[in-house]
Amino acid sequence: MSDPSVEKPSATPVESAEAYSFLGPSGTFTEAALAQVPEARGKPWRAVNNVGEALDDVVAGRSVAAMIAIENSIEGGVSATQDALATVPGLRIVGEYLVPVGFVLVARPGTTLADVKTVAAHPVAYAQCKAWLGAHLPSHDYVPASSNVSAALSLLETDAAGRTTSPADAAIAPPAIVDHHDLALLAENVIDNPNAVTRFALVSRTRRIPEPTGADKTSLIVELPSDRSGTLVEMLEQFSTRGVNLSLIESRPIGDELGRYRFIIDADGHVADERVADALLGLFRFSPNIVFLGSYPRADGAAVEFDSRYADGVFIEARDWLRGLIGGEPGA
Repeated sequence: MSDPSVEKPSATPVESAEAYSFLGPSGTFTEAALAQVPEARGKPWRAVNNVGEALDDVVAGRSVAAMIAIENSIEGGVSATQDALATVPGLRIVGEYLVPVGFVLVARPGTTLADVKTVAAHPVAYAQCKAWLGAHLPSHDYVPASSNVSAALSLLETDAAGRTTSPADAAIAPPAIVDHHDLALLAENVIDNPNAVTRFALVSRTRRIPEPTGADKTSLIVELPSDRSGTLVEMLEQFSTRGVNLSLIESRPIGDELGRYRFIIDADGHVADERVADALLGLFRFSPNIVFLGSYPRADGAAVEFDSRYADGVFIEARDWLRGLIGGEPGA
């Protein structure tokens, strides 16, 4: 979570070339991820309602970058983010950030756990708490919310007569919600897996690729050239024959016809690494459409391990050898 000693900018609606967008309102895990970005401190932050709005801010220049959830250790890739990155051109991932995930169950004051019939939650959060809810509220109904915080705040909304407008009796929300709003805490540690972590990506329009650190990741979206036997294997061979490990590969439908898919890929290494660059050259010859999302430092700082046969010097030596053959150099 964010460091409480660091003063956060006000998350108010602003338009600034230096602003950063995040899924709001204030108090979300996305905001906690943005708090980890040194460049964002002291700059205005824009709270938005969804991933599409966050990326629109970046494309339109209302924000210099946007923090978006890209993967969860329990649920896998965030499909809305993957689809948006595949269809919104000109975006690059410049960094990734990890936030441990944990929830509480909150309600309007005076509500008890026995009173709860309907629960509001963000779909990703709800998926991570299904077992807990099944054990403690086996007959509950579910109301989707746009964010973890908005699920809780909806409980406090009223009409002109002061009557509550939300159909939910309780909400799954981040633990800090009770420190900022008048909500009753019904349960803590509402999570099926206590080791759950969400991975966030900072996305901008910059063309500059961060320098390689030795602990990097390269993200791509790749379409197969045809729906025939063996094409997926051929795509994967572009990486395996260069000794490049894939830490993530997920398929998403392209949407133009049944059976057509694109693949979201995270490759260990940096585009400046010879083995990764050579794999991308192979992909370019193979795939009709590649979206390069960026090379950036890994959030965990773990150095990328690879076989010495795929070290930069080996690729350079091989090119020099071939160049000598073509040039008729003695001994080549």
